[in-house]
Amino acid sequence: MINTTVLNNGVRIVTHTVERMYTVTTGIWVANGTRHEMPEHNGVAHFIEHLLFKGTARRNARQISREIDSMGGILNAFTGHEYVCYYAKVLAKFLPRAADLLADIFLHSTFPVDEIERERKVILQEIKMRDDSPEDCIHDRFHQNYFAGQTLGMPVLGTMDTIGSLSREAIISHKESRYSPRDIVIAAAGNIRHEELVAIVEPLFSPIISSCKTKLSDNKQYKSRELNLSERDMEQTLVCLGTLGLKHDHHDRYALFLLTTILGGGMSSRLFQEVREKKGLAYSVYSYIISHADAGALVVYAGTEKAHCREVIDIARGEMTRFASEIIPQDELDAAREQLKGKTLMSLESSDNLMTRLAKNEIYFNKQQSVEEVLLNYDLVSGQDILRLSKELFKSDYLHLEVMGRVSDLGLTDQILTV
Repeated sequence: MINTTVLNNGVRIVTHTVERMYTVTTGIWVANGTRHEMPEHNGVAHFIEHLLFKGTARRNARQISREIDSMGGILNAFTGHEYVCYYAKVLAKFLPRAADLLADIFLHSTFPVDEIERERKVILQEIKMRDDSPEDCIHDRFHQNYFAGQTLGMPVLGTMDTIGSLSREAIISHKESRYSPRDIVIAAAGNIRHEELVAIVEPLFSPIISSCKTKLSDNKQYKSRELNLSERDMEQTLVCLGTLGLKHDHHDRYALFLLTTILGGGMSSRLFQEVREKKGLAYSVYSYIISHADAGALVVYAGTEKAHCREVIDIARGEMTRFASEIIPQDELDAAREQLKGKTLMSLESSDNLMTRLAKNEIYFNKQQSVEEVLLNYDLVSGQDILRLSKELFKSDYLHLEVMGRVSDLGLTDQILTV
């Protein structure tokens, strides 16, 4: 059962009760992420995420860690381009303690100067770690370049320069101005009673006030054709080939989910079968969707040998062309439909996933979508829907290619992206 309470200041509390579960996962979400930062403060949302675990008026960093460990629970956080989430997963009997701990770090963190400087070094190492991981780096680089010139193109971690120069005053100012009650969603799922959570958090969150108004940047929905090469001395050559996608609440999103699944969403997908199983050109090959409130992309990734780079790109381009020119066979569509429906239903067995689903429904749809509604929408997608969508998305003018490795003598130009 799903229940929602909206406090007078706009804070939303939404719960999904599943009594058979042993756990409860509670998350405090803020619908403000990297895209809401000033460019000179890029990375501040993620910096704040780190700092909220470093001490409050009631608990220091060690006490926070010991308290969650004493419950056998998990306390963590993550930052995206459009939101930040702080969450705790505990046995149901520990919900009051976990909710109090979450609320304390969210509302009363003190941002000690020594912790800021220590965590600054940690984040700089995190940036270096990402850059040392080619696969992580190329996905991050794709996103930055595809949305270049827009706030969506700013990296979640920030840059060495912006993180190195962020002041304590700028960090606190960002939190005070961006953590608006109208953008806060408290979501919990598992063996929980809605009234219990409301009783715990309402007196703590009702006093919050803010004049902040979330503003989204003007994003260009249509990206011009572009090729970016990144020279690295590495054994593999990595490829990210992307095209136009859909915003998060687009009415064609279910057709896009099915399209992406058939293209590169599993072992039976066209790319996996053609690139790996038939030709042995890659160990890792898949496709995925990027969706934001007002923009999106569909991306194909593969890691291959330098000598096979062109062939892999040609195969991916060929499959895109095939989607835009041929209707999907019914048996292939039905198999992808069942694959997605199965994944959707299996995800409901985790209180973590249920909590995330609640919050994202609130952030992107301002309502709760039932599972039955999602499954029905998968059933309603036809082969003609996917053909029509493919014709709209798989145009050479929208293609964006990132290639990383020993690329200097590959001879690649953007002509490889033309029809």
